[in-house]
Amino acid sequence: MIDEPAASDPAEPDAPVAPGRVVVLGSLNADVFARVERHPRPGETVIGAGGETRAGGKGANQAVAAALCGADVSMVGAVGSDPYAAVALSGLERAGVDVSGVRRVAGPSGLAVITVSDDGENSIIVIPGANGQVSDPELAHLSTLSAADLLILQGEVPVEVVGAAARAATDAGARVIVNLAPVVDLAPEVLRLADPLVVNEHEGAGALEILGTSGRSAGGATGLVQGLRDTGIRSVVMTLGGAGAVVADSEGVTTMPGRRVAVVDTTGAGDAFVGALAAALASRIGLREAAQMANLFASEAVQHEGAQDSYPDRRAR
Repeated sequence: MIDEPAASDPAEPDAPVAPGRVVVLGSLNADVFARVERHPRPGETVIGAGGETRAGGKGANQAVAAALCGADVSMVGAVGSDPYAAVALSGLERAGVDVSGVRRVAGPSGLAVITVSDDGENSIIVIPGANGQVSDPELAHLSTLSAADLLILQGEVPVEVVGAAARAATDAGARVIVNLAPVVDLAPEVLRLADPLVVNEHEGAGALEILGTSGRSAGGATGLVQGLRDTGIRSVVMTLGGAGAVVADSEGVTTMPGRRVAVVDTTGAGDAFVGALAAALASRIGLREAAQMANLFASEAVQHEGAQDSYPDRRAR
């Protein structure tokens, strides 16, 4: 007698993919705010208001934004031995970001002097302080990166550290977001590790110069992102403020509409976008939908004063 083959079990539905961790290697600052009717011209003195100190720094801003969007976030960077260190860490701690990768070094913490005019536009002077000492100890924290993780990098820590971090993350299989803000002289091969490269129009033009293809910048934002894609960058997201964003990847170039809101303060809006984008990507959301979510998050932030203090809390309560 031949045994009948056992009936196969019904196919199990695919288990949902667990969200990855967002790791941010970047700057932490104390932001000193002043509000003025208009920005002064060279040699001119104007009377302002404010003078309060708040948590900031591009890296910390992005980490807080990602955490408030529900991501599991770790911050890697450095603060000084001065009273500003507690200010720089305060927003991260409130948002539940893991700060075990933040080192205390001798000397001043990073400091930003931010002037905001009545129309919501800002001018910023950044003093690196401890951010300029980010080095091998911070890179050592990236040894825990896995293929499920996502690393965010910007330009407010030494460029050699940014490059080494991007390579380490790529070797670990982690996804890398490079926010070329400010525009710093990263090696072209580092920019090509970005997935996505996040820039505004000015930063996008700077990236093309680094890549040696500035002549491809014709055609506005769409031309810029296509030019960047043509250099071998896997994906590009260009932020356009209230006009939205342009997304380019292997599926083509798409313009994502913005949202009209009453702008109070644009400080940290780009960082809000990057953090929200990273949180969505870490949850395995596609790049275009992630950009739409980031647009919405940033549009809410600009309706309030400050950087981290302006970010909405999206976490389930």
